[in-house]
Amino acid sequence: MAWGDKNDGSPQSPQSPWGGKPSGGGSGGGAGGGKEPPRGNNIPPDGPDFDALLRKAREQYQQMFGGGAGGGEGDTKKSLMLLAGGAAFLWLASGIYFIKADEQGVVTRFGVFTRTAEPGIHYHLPAPIEAVAKPRVTSINRIEVGYLSSTRRGSESSNSESLMLTGDENIVDVDFEVQWKISNAPDYLFNVREPDDTVKAVAESSMREVMGRAKIANVLADGKLQVEQDTKKLIQETLDGYKAGIEIVSVNLLKADPPLQVLDAFRDVQTARADLETARNQAEAYRNDITPKARGQAQQMILEAEGYKQEVIARAKGEASRFLAVYNEYKEAKDVTRKRMYLETMEEIMSGMTKVVMSNDASRGVVPYMPLPELKPRKTEEAGK
Repeated sequence: MAWGDKNDGSPQSPQSPWGGKPSGGGSGGGAGGGKEPPRGNNIPPDGPDFDALLRKAREQYQQMFGGGAGGGEGDTKKSLMLLAGGAAFLWLASGIYFIKADEQGVVTRFGVFTRTAEPGIHYHLPAPIEAVAKPRVTSINRIEVGYLSSTRRGSESSNSESLMLTGDENIVDVDFEVQWKISNAPDYLFNVREPDDTVKAVAESSMREVMGRAKIANVLADGKLQVEQDTKKLIQETLDGYKAGIEIVSVNLLKADPPLQVLDAFRDVQTARADLETARNQAEAYRNDITPKARGQAQQMILEAEGYKQEVIARAKGEASRFLAVYNEYKEAKDVTRKRMYLETMEEIMSGMTKVVMSNDASRGVVPYMPLPELKPRKTEEAGK
């Protein structure tokens, strides 16, 4: 029964699908003879007549597709078939999809990975048979550890994840970021549930391990680059073990300072270490200066001793050779050799003595007294003239 029919059997006007007169029918009496009160938008009191609406839509559809107004049940089946065909076409056309330049398509069939799709227009079986995910494989993602983007560098970090222990048992406040991108889209989608949390957890663990092997002096001085490289390598190895399909682009160590609570004490320690290093360098410089000199003097003494040794040996050999030569001559002519040796010995003995020649018989000698040492200076003066 249509909503426009009354239970009391009062007739309705066939001129309107709502069971009342059209809006242009004036304010005359209704089908029951009574005066109908005005209603907005011609809405019937008992709701719309869906049978009348369906008939009207069918008539318009038949007029649109060439059917008659009274086509009957055959036209209805034909219309339903056309509607089903259109719906099937739209369903099949829903499998057309487009992959952008920075994306990679991952097609699954009933939830199981089947293939990947490169940038361009592609087609997959419509849902729920196949579905496609489009992760952005060229975009660089960033993970922050120890700080937030709103926190400026150099400010105190209240996050406990930034406090780490070094290999020499010192606490250091570390802020760093990890940049990564997707290297394998299927692994990224199916092997990792929450990639951001996974990368952050692995990055923090890797940084703590690297810091645990390093010394704070190296971390605060010129060892930051080595820390970044070691951390990047360790993160990548861990993610590869997970088959996460993620590539670590870079690890940037933004801050590595002692905690503010012990900063003054740490500076005092560093100053003492610097003074120790200065004293050590001065001692090394003095050692490097004095050691070569001592070695040179020792080598000089050794060479002088060697020279003296050779000199003494050569002199002894010469005297021995001279003695043998004199001995051989003595054996040949003993008187002559004895007299010559006497004269040479007397010459050697008396060469530095004051000599006075006197005759045994003064009456015979022309010069009874002749001071020989005074004759030598005269000869020297005459030679000078």
